[in-house]
Amino acid sequence: MADTFISSATSTLGQELLVEANSATVYAAHENSMFLNGQLIPVLDAPNGLLKVPKLSKPAADSVSGGVGDAITADVAVTNPASSDVNIVADLIAVRSVVRDLGNIDPREIGRAGGQGVAAGWDATVMGAIGGLTSYDIDAVTDLTMNHVFDAVSTIRAAGENGPLAGIVSPDTYTEIMTLIGGAAYAGGDEFQSQVMRSGFLGRIAGVPFFVSSYFDATNTGLTAPRLAIFGQDAIKIGMQRNVTMEIARRPEAVGYDVVTSLMAGVDVVDATRGVILNEEA
Repeated sequence: MADTFISSATSTLGQELLVEANSATVYAAHENSMFLNGQLIPVLDAPNGLLKVPKLSKPAADSVSGGVGDAITADVAVTNPASSDVNIVADLIAVRSVVRDLGNIDPREIGRAGGQGVAAGWDATVMGAIGGLTSYDIDAVTDLTMNHVFDAVSTIRAAGENGPLAGIVSPDTYTEIMTLIGGAAYAGGDEFQSQVMRSGFLGRIAGVPFFVSSYFDATNTGLTAPRLAIFGQDAIKIGMQRNVTMEIARRPEAVGYDVVTSLMAGVDVVDATRGVILNEEA
């Protein structure tokens, strides 16, 4: 009877973890990541873990003189766009916890912690790709001004990017920009899907929505001191093999369960000219 009782108890605990912790995991991950929902960087399916993104050059338009009937003497010239592929390989980002049968743990808290951990790991990974955009150095003794923002937008537009743009700033840069523009006129952000985007929304400058992220730093981007990044929808792509999920497996040697939260996705720069990152010189 004792063996039967133990088996039943552990099975019940596993089901409780699976149902409650899984929903809390997915919710926490998407609420705490700026890049899982696809609002700032497009998310494309990569079922086998590899996404090939075609990069097409812009073909030149041909101009042909008009004519009537037999007076038409020339066809439109063939100007096929040049094509190259950018390969995005999915990485595994995971958090593993052990929950013992002793109890005293809310399954939803386990899920929330795992989701937050994966979200942090993923956003740090995306910042590495953002660090590969076209980089411009600014003097360390020069204060950031709105002209820096306007010049960055102008550079991207001049490269042929006419679509919507998005911006990321570091916490230090956030203070400087808010000092320049003030808070009241730029407050808001209800149109964004996740809590981290609503709370991290700085405002719109030159039509670009800006967000502050603690992961936008030298460690994650690989740059000296990144201050601000602006990019278009075709600058960076995300290949998603499997979105955030949680798995539970019995672990007898721990007298409990392994709880693993994971994400299988990759991110890379597709066209560096469609994004600019301002980096402070050492």
